[in-house]
Amino acid sequence: MIRVVVLGSSAAVPSVERNLSSVGIRYDGNVYLFDCGEGTQRQMMRFGLSYAKVKCIFVSHSHADHIVGIAGLAQTLDMVERKEPLLIFCPRGSRRHIEALLSIGAYCYEISITEVGEGKVFEGDGFTVSAFEVKHSRPTLGFIFKQNDRRNFDEERCRALGIKGRMFGELERKGEITVGGRRVRYEDVSTPKPGIKIVYAGDCLPSESTVIAAKDADLLIHEATYASDREKEAAENMHSTAAQAAEIALRAGVKRLVLVHLSGRYKTTEQHLKEARELFANSEVAEDGSEFCF
Repeated sequence: MIRVVVLGSSAAVPSVERNLSSVGIRYDGNVYLFDCGEGTQRQMMRFGLSYAKVKCIFVSHSHADHIVGIAGLAQTLDMVERKEPLLIFCPRGSRRHIEALLSIGAYCYEISITEVGEGKVFEGDGFTVSAFEVKHSRPTLGFIFKQNDRRNFDEERCRALGIKGRMFGELERKGEITVGGRRVRYEDVSTPKPGIKIVYAGDCLPSESTVIAAKDADLLIHEATYASDREKEAAENMHSTAAQAAEIALRAGVKRLVLVHLSGRYKTTEQHLKEARELFANSEVAEDGSEFCF
């Protein structure tokens, strides 16, 4: 199962209800963070994601509201005597900001900070994380979490050929087996099943690169700092409106849009939700703790 938790849904200033930017994905026992705003580790405790299981942090950009939480999380991991490395991936030119944050402590485990550009940045067991460039006031990346494509057995076909029990696992491992004197290939008794695709665009102007990256995604998590009443301000500050995020979701053909990074100027989410759903019906506004499972 893939579990996605919005740990912080506020823009640069937190509120009582909304923490600073972070999204966690739990997959195969590990946690992968996308941004790590101040207080992220406490949000993980609140919403049932183990900070001890964080394997990687993917940083969209080096504005403080997206990275300050790294220092506290790293220190806590030292206190619990972490053994395995913590891997941090960030845009080019951002490493020095993260190193400055981490310089306040000493750690009993390795912390690796890698500056990356577009393309695959991490390959895990059964998935990859890739980056794409977006436009913001400093070098910024969006990220794609893509589960590897899989295959589902055709039960009727397998039954007809006498495939049962341990034969299924053997077929997956070897690619073919012999059943009743007949060679059977895995591809002959299974059908393709695309892996889950989750796209994260933290702080950014609406961009064609996001449309391309998010094509056919199961979930697009996109910033919507403003509603359309502040579209000019959004452009000046290099952010997006709810309607602009919805247009990207529509053009990309995603299944679901979740809006994050909301400005504290808005006391309710009604305007964001209305504008987004007018363009893309399967839109919603994240709250801290919003959860999506696949």
